[in-house]
Amino acid sequence: MKVSDRVALVTGGSRGIGKAIVVALANGGAKVAFVYQSNKDAADKLAAELTAQGREVYAIQADVSKKADADAAIENVVAKWGRLDILVNNAGIIRDKLVLAMSAEEWNEVIQTNLTSVFNFCQAAIGPMMRSRYGRIVNMSSVAADFSNPGQANYAASKAGIEGFSRCLATEYAKRGITVNCVAPGFIETDMTSAVVSAAGDKIKSSIPVKRLGQPDDISNAVLFLASDESSYITGQVLKVDGGLTLGGMA
Repeated sequence: MKVSDRVALVTGGSRGIGKAIVVALANGGAKVAFVYQSNKDAADKLAAELTAQGREVYAIQADVSKKADADAAIENVVAKWGRLDILVNNAGIIRDKLVLAMSAEEWNEVIQTNLTSVFNFCQAAIGPMMRSRYGRIVNMSSVAADFSNPGQANYAASKAGIEGFSRCLATEYAKRGITVNCVAPGFIETDMTSAVVSAAGDKIKSSIPVKRLGQPDDISNAVLFLASDESSYITGQVLKVDGGLTLGGMA
């Protein structure tokens, strides 16, 4: 899959799925900047490891929910490498709680971090991509966008919003050589899902046709394809990477 010499930016790139995406793009030959919010040690360690392997990678601290931070991050990448070819919006959080108990702050924090950040970075990236008449935007959704989980109204709303936004963006900019797609992970073993997996790991596995939890590399491989030249005739789509979980509904 061709990403060699492409310029990429990944949000939420210091750990978990985001880290796997950064590594996959860098190993594919792309120049990769990634955004992190607070874990500077993890970000610096990842950048140092990949740089030592001869990859061109660097970390940018930013609050993805803030438009000014998104604009600055994109400008930083374009100033450093002259263009932006690939944008992966991966940053996300969960604040699970039943609606009656959910505070306005818990609702807003999830919507701002998960959904508004996608608008922020896509809007900032469209200009540079239009100038080169090339772009690959991959937005991270979730199977939660289609299947209800009690306590995840804010998270599900943010992910469903990402999918609707991505379809509109794909329609608006397809003629400019820019594709926009989503990847929707199922249960993936990361720090964010560790509590759920610890409490109900066996039950979760039994509901997945392939009988295992996903790994970050399962998602990064899908992102790598949608970020590559080979995906040029795919836009406005949602690729579920869930081991078949949603074939029979969520248990």
